[in-house]
Amino acid sequence: MKRFFCLALLTACMWFAPVLAAEPPALDYDDVFLLEAVSDPQPDPSGERIAFVRHWMDRQTDRARSSLWLISADGSDLEPLTDRDSDASAPRWSPDGTRLAYLAGGELRLHWLASGRDSRIAELPETPSGLAWSPDGRWLAFVMFTPLPADNPVTLPGKPEGADWADPAIWIEQPRYRADGRGYLRAGHHHVYVLPAAGGSPMRISDGPFDHSSPAWHPDGQSLFVEANLRDDAHRYPLKSSIYRIEIESRAITAVTRDDDPQRQPQVSPDGSRLAWLGFEDRELSHQAKRLFVADLDGSGVRELTADLDRDIDRFTWADNNRLLIQYDHHGRTRLARQSMDGSRTVLTDELGGEYFSRPYSSGQFATAGGLIAHTHASTRRPSELAVIRDGASAVLTDFNRDFLAKRSVGRVEGFWYTSSIDERDLQGWVIYPPDFDPDRQWPMILEIHGGPFATYGEYFAMELQLMAAQGYVVVYLNPRGSTSYGEEFANLIHHNYPSHDHDDLMDGVDAVIARGYIDEDALFITGGSGGGVLTTWAISKTDRFAAAAAVNPVINWYSFMLSADLYFLFSRYWFPGPPWEHAEHYLAHSPIQRVGYVNTPTLLLTGEEDWRTPISETEQYFQALQLRGIDSAMVRVPGASHALHRRPSQLMAKPAHVVHWFERYR
Repeated sequence: MKRFFCLALLTACMWFAPVLAAEPPALDYDDVFLLEAVSDPQPDPSGERIAFVRHWMDRQTDRARSSLWLISADGSDLEPLTDRDSDASAPRWSPDGTRLAYLAGGELRLHWLASGRDSRIAELPETPSGLAWSPDGRWLAFVMFTPLPADNPVTLPGKPEGADWADPAIWIEQPRYRADGRGYLRAGHHHVYVLPAAGGSPMRISDGPFDHSSPAWHPDGQSLFVEANLRDDAHRYPLKSSIYRIEIESRAITAVTRDDDPQRQPQVSPDGSRLAWLGFEDRELSHQAKRLFVADLDGSGVRELTADLDRDIDRFTWADNNRLLIQYDHHGRTRLARQSMDGSRTVLTDELGGEYFSRPYSSGQFATAGGLIAHTHASTRRPSELAVIRDGASAVLTDFNRDFLAKRSVGRVEGFWYTSSIDERDLQGWVIYPPDFDPDRQWPMILEIHGGPFATYGEYFAMELQLMAAQGYVVVYLNPRGSTSYGEEFANLIHHNYPSHDHDDLMDGVDAVIARGYIDEDALFITGGSGGGVLTTWAISKTDRFAAAAAVNPVINWYSFMLSADLYFLFSRYWFPGPPWEHAEHYLAHSPIQRVGYVNTPTLLLTGEEDWRTPISETEQYFQALQLRGIDSAMVRVPGASHALHRRPSQLMAKPAHVVHWFERYR
């Protein structure tokens, strides 16, 4: 009988083996609607529960939506706090853990945990940000835009009552008058407000024609630390900021930090004895790493805790009265480390990330309370999930992308290192293989270049790149010189020299992958967005090795870019030796438009029509130049899209779909 059971089981296993072993199909473009992600995890004061934001894609409205969820620290009792389509965000626990403040649909709301009651607590004219509870739980501080009247000083006479005239002209005097993703800006500034947690009217406590941010309560509950740039010509120094203390009752403001270097994100230690912030010595380099500083509450006794760490600190928080948690990128991975006051540190994990899932950029969020650390967890197979660390042990608590992974095969990601032909530096890259990859076959290859250029790619899920791999391409992405996560010196190798040898680093990476033997050298393709668009158009003027190119929101003329981009005060001060009319030769020497006469590669250009970071006029110039030269070229304009082309799900799928369609023509 036992033998019969074993034989029957073996027969059944053999019969069902093909079914069990079958791989799910490769990704298709509309699978973007299957994706979910976690962000902004917030443990309650006891460290027993975690509130977080759950993101999903709404097919009917073509929008990314969000709601608040709650889970126990052991992974049990997962439940929603708000409706699925509430667009809730920014959960913040009261000091006693009984209430949760959050934003939803532009409103400031409060959720009472014991009763489950939920209510809007104030009628606010603008959407607040930077929510912070007072130490006694009686007040909420936040930042809110405060508009100024901006009437046209010219009044036209003669309009009859009820007449249908054209919209009036718009008068603009403010130096920063538009911003990518926001369009043309209203006159006004961001100010600090406080509001009774029981509801009522907000009280503004900051003043003047200045922007304020990052409110943090003084332990006395009578004042706030804020970050601000109070220079009369603040717009000319976009990175400058200092820490100030504002008295709530008198509105008196006092400088806590007094030098001219950037200082931002003040945070007070749990016992109220010290103040910490991020800052750096401003040498007007293209990339300058933020360091962690601590001082007494009055700003005296300043100490830099991360002087030996040549990395940019992205986020930090106090772990206890003598230690802090810091987040930074290292070799394409996002680390969380415990930083001691004596300068020593311990890396807790390098698996933060995953909220930015269109391309493999570094990202990550974390928070700590009650001895528990909650963070977004990165993977090359899916967007972020919720993870925790307690007593040195880590666990991933959610699995919101389980259905996505059950339905679709995701390409395997493999990291590698290679050597620069310019100066023998070690360089890092990754390969995404098609789901059906066979190393004995010859495969077409796409080189996908990151933007920034001061940014880093890494071991993260990237839907756009995965969609290209699913169409039968080996996708390669690299961190050439200029990338972050390798130290200031490496990033600033392109300071006032971009593009330059970063192009050679990219070609060395292509050669390293070709040397593996499975790439069809007659089917090489190149693409990239923003800074990657710059390097794409630069590369095709230096080599004809690529069968086709796709430059996404590129800069092709630094001179015109400087005088049309939204951050022109920053770019002219930090990225270039001065304004373009004083350094015309320098600007044009690094502009791809100067080299368009060498281009023979069929080129697609794709840009959002409301992109004010790298305006679509750049794309139009290059398209017309290619047309004048008779080069196969096409221009794709994305209506309503800003520089972040992936904001809506249909736009997230449209970008790789158009790129692959173009490459297929020349494959």
